[in-house]
Amino acid sequence: MKTIIVQADRGVLCEDDLNTAANILRSGGLVAFPTETVYGLGADALNHEASKRIYKAKGRPSDNPLIVHIADPKHMERIARDIPDKAFKLAEVFWPGPLTMILNKKDIVPFSTTGGLSTVAIRLPASGIAKDIISRSGGFIAAPSANVSGKPSPTRAEHVIADLTGKIDMIIDGGKSTLGLESTIVDLSSEEPIILRPGCITKAMIENVIGNVKYDKAVFGKILDEDIKPKAPGMKYRHYAPEGCLTIYEGNIENVIAEINKKAKEITEEGKTVGIIATEETKGLYSYGNIKSLGPREDEDSIAAGLYAVLRDFDDIHADYIFSESFARGDLGQAIMNRLLKAAGYRVVKA
Repeated sequence: MKTIIVQADRGVLCEDDLNTAANILRSGGLVAFPTETVYGLGADALNHEASKRIYKAKGRPSDNPLIVHIADPKHMERIARDIPDKAFKLAEVFWPGPLTMILNKKDIVPFSTTGGLSTVAIRLPASGIAKDIISRSGGFIAAPSANVSGKPSPTRAEHVIADLTGKIDMIIDGGKSTLGLESTIVDLSSEEPIILRPGCITKAMIENVIGNVKYDKAVFGKILDEDIKPKAPGMKYRHYAPEGCLTIYEGNIENVIAEINKKAKEITEEGKTVGIIATEETKGLYSYGNIKSLGPREDEDSIAAGLYAVLRDFDDIHADYIFSESFARGDLGQAIMNRLLKAAGYRVVKA
């Protein structure tokens, strides 16, 4: 398959390219486009065969549900039923933006889009390009991250090009994603709201609108029961993972640095390539390996925005081992650690 690659000009897609993208989507094809979180791989969410093409292009397990992206808050009522008041309150405050809500689906949404579930995940993105494409193509676009399943999510078009060229119809280069982490997912399909995936919309922010909400046990722990069907992307399967073996070191930062230096020295002397994920404060304290800073430790926005790109950079140099400091601090730190833990396969060393 020949993949069309086009570039947006300062966040705006020209009319011809917008029409091309919309025509591809309406005809059941696949288009990768930028959002404020990460790049999405879009298909007509109401087209059974189109949704199936997403799973094939990504190599994604078919029971891993897709998020339906809309461009108008009113469209939530066209694809979801029994919508609670809390959903309307959250939509009023956080849409457009990086919040996904899980609701009971209407029959119009095929099970191929929802991973076989009777619920549907819905988001209204803030990205102008995303909203234009969704509106022009029919209003309901299923769009998981535009990468090969299991790899770090794409925050730049070059990541999508590397993974999906020849597998999809079109890639839209809209520059770097501003947030760099996927949306927060909150399950509102039952009486008690549950966060299934943390993100830039934090637990405290949600509770400020609708009251108490809790984390699902899978947010910071591995699902051991293989028979469980995930209700949201990223809950069950290997996600965000680089090629190399990633290990997280947590504890007193001086001890973390000492342990990583010791291990990096051993691995380097064996002739292996080592990557180290650090901060501006610590990057000069490592003596071995390829060191990447995610920014100042207190700047969680910078850490979140740069995480996937750094993991991709280590893939580019074929790092055999990657050692990362722990970043758990505030609510956004919880989202960062959720991604790191899954990328590391829950390999954590207490320093």
